[in-house]
Amino acid sequence: MPDSLRTDLKNLTLPALEQFLQGQGKERYRATQIFKWLYQHDVSSFDEMTNVSKALRAELVRTACISRLEPETVEVGSDGTRKYLFMLEDGNAVESVIIPDEDRNTLCISSQAGCAMQCAFCLTGTFSLTRNLTTAEIVNQILAVQRDVEVRNIVMMGMGEPLHNLDNVIPALQIMAEDNGLQLSSRRVTVSTCGLVPELERLGREVTVNLAVSLNATTDELRDRIMPVNKAYPIATLLAALKNYPLPGRRKITIEYVLLGGLNDTPEDAKRLVRLLSDIPCKINLIPFNPHEGADFRPPSRAALDAFHKYLLDRHFTVITRDSRGSDISAACGQLKGKLDRKPSQESPDV
Repeated sequence: MPDSLRTDLKNLTLPALEQFLQGQGKERYRATQIFKWLYQHDVSSFDEMTNVSKALRAELVRTACISRLEPETVEVGSDGTRKYLFMLEDGNAVESVIIPDEDRNTLCISSQAGCAMQCAFCLTGTFSLTRNLTTAEIVNQILAVQRDVEVRNIVMMGMGEPLHNLDNVIPALQIMAEDNGLQLSSRRVTVSTCGLVPELERLGREVTVNLAVSLNATTDELRDRIMPVNKAYPIATLLAALKNYPLPGRRKITIEYVLLGGLNDTPEDAKRLVRLLSDIPCKINLIPFNPHEGADFRPPSRAALDAFHKYLLDRHFTVITRDSRGSDISAACGQLKGKLDRKPSQESPDV
């Protein structure tokens, strides 16, 4: 049977795999065995599942398949950042980036091929949306990178808007958290969104993860210009949804704020940001704009960045200014794909 007619087991959560096997008259516990082989042993064939009967393995070969991703290109930056380009079966390309830190590696993964949100400062938005990634394509990014380096934290902040693909993102998050799966604590998994309000409610209801929200402006006039999603869900609507978002324990929502030189980095912006966020449990990530070809924006000056950071800090916000990482390896979302699109396919990967 061709793969297109078989069930890709990595598209199934553990309960869904139990149902799949029960439909074939198999015991539920077999699902746990298979799940562990997929995610804790990263097997590529059913023959490697040595505690599964030969009869069941033979049946799975006929009815199911195990998908896998291998990087087409890996770029390594001088700061240790590693960027992976994955070619999907239909020819689409997506990216993942591993960002090293002193005590942990954070992997940024993609949820879509392209993006429909069209944020003006984001390179991925210029590709437009080709399609959603499957659950398997999302978790396979993690497995592929884990073969190369240890992964301690996951952020869904790569290509695509995760909340625009919840039917596949939520099962992927459940696989990440599953004790028999990737065994990632919910404290180590973050989903980033530009602010799709109805989907925020569903995300909070169905899974427990850290939430990051890309705000990037303090007025609707500016946010309408740089983030078209604001026309559907303006700042007041988004902030009301954040106030109602179910946060476990003492966790905080991360507010992502890309600083665009001369546009949203003024003292007045900092004052408005304090007023907007005063009653939301949050921490703020300030992100100096990472220039890319064709961009109409520039990074903030060092003085503007430092003043913005200090103003928030003096008002008792937790503030992190995120250093630009991997600037020598096209590490902004979409830059490696864009480079591949412009180069001959036979050119050697830069590894």
